Amino acid sequence: MEVLHIYHTNDLHSHFEHWPRIHQLVTERRKWHEKEGDQVLLFDIGDHMDRWHPLSDATRGKGNCDLLNAAGYDAVTFGNNEGITLSYDDLDQMYENRKFKVLVANLYRKDGTRPKWAQPTEIYTTNKGLRIGVIGLTVNFAHFYDLLGWKVTDPFEELQYCLNDLDGKTDVNILLSHLGIHDDERIGERFPEIDLVLGAHTHHILHEGKIVGETLLGAAGKFGQFTGHVVIEVDENKKQVISKKAVLYDMNNWDPVDKEDEMIERLYASGKSLLEEPVANLPKPIESKHFEESPLASLLCKTLKEWCEADCAFLNAGLLLNGLDKGIVTNYDLLSICPHPINPCTVQLTGAELKEVLLQTKDEKWPHLQVKGLGFRGTVMGNFVYEGVTFNSDSNRDIYISDKPLDNKKLYTVAIPDMFTFGRFFPEIFRSETKKYFLPEFLRDLLRKKLSELQ
Repeated sequence: MEVLHIYHTNDLHSHFEHWPRIHQLVTERRKWHEKEGDQVLLFDIGDHMDRWHPLSDATRGKGNCDLLNAAGYDAVTFGNNEGITLSYDDLDQMYENRKFKVLVANLYRKDGTRPKWAQPTEIYTTNKGLRIGVIGLTVNFAHFYDLLGWKVTDPFEELQYCLNDLDGKTDVNILLSHLGIHDDERIGERFPEIDLVLGAHTHHILHEGKIVGETLLGAAGKFGQFTGHVVIEVDENKKQVISKKAVLYDMNNWDPVDKEDEMIERLYASGKSLLEEPVANLPKPIESKHFEESPLASLLCKTLKEWCEADCAFLNAGLLLNGLDKGIVTNYDLLSICPHPINPCTVQLTGAELKEVLLQTKDEKWPHLQVKGLGFRGTVMGNFVYEGVTFNSDSNRDIYISDKPLDNKKLYTVAIPDMFTFGRFFPEIFRSETKKYFLPEFLRDLLRKKLSELQ
């Protein structure tokens, strides 16, 4: 009987609080298993990088690659945080110094070729001749990749192509899937050739894995809180899987690593030092408040309208976590107050639809509403801030757009943070088919440009 030990992480999102423990676990375990003559493979399933962290933002993910290199990862696939929060050139250069394989079967350049740093599959052969096929897939956010200059294709079609190509060449098949739990379950049902799916994207936790059809699913949550371990036993002569089981190790309860707090702080400080480049020199502070008048949020909203060349704009003050002090403002300061990977966006609405949306923004539920996901890295929504919108009555029903009464039949271009198009905050926006996303700029990039112009 041959034993395979497979360790996996996913959706770290640059939360390095547990990285020293993960590093120690996977490096020590590799030594143990290899000493016993067993095969060890180590994979990351994407969204290891998140640009809220100074190191990831400053190095555009190259710092994350260095960590993966040092821990001895064999292969990774990447998620939407690597794929669509970086410019085309930044993603194309992120993996330059990798020592691992980048597996992503459904990513191409616009001309149909694959980037030189990516490949659809890899076959690992053990000392005993067992052949392990590994495939990588990333979530199909085709429109956003297209705006950035890439092309992503249907992951299920690419998976079938890969399995056809691997047919007869492998004994065990593993999928690195940054697709989410529902697609992973569909894959388990449709593709019995796959022995193991290591999942990500939806941050699901499978403490002992999950069997779907003949396929074992594994997933380790988010933020490095768990490290996954799958053990597969294979008949050495028949090259057939006898058993497979999954377990998660809780990094919160793992033994601390010597000087781990210093390691974590060093990662943060190294990124911060790279972002200390001055952006502006403010003659006076600009305040930001979540539940009162917020000058900095108003400035960002005005900039959003100008950038998108829209008729009006609105955003939530909670997007800005703090204000800016008098004096030098750096890139680190802007990251600190606006850490979200949120892009500018426009949506076209009729006057009647726009009026309904604007009236909804006046609902008392919004300011203290806690939001998670959708790119939002803050805590609460805060009050709404407007540009080009005036409410001319106590009831808020008399609305002016650019100093003219709102026309119910007119079509308006409205600038918003893109998060409002993903969640079901406003049904009129969610249903609209005329959305335009501005990539790769984040909201903090707009604020940077405006502050530099104010000098």
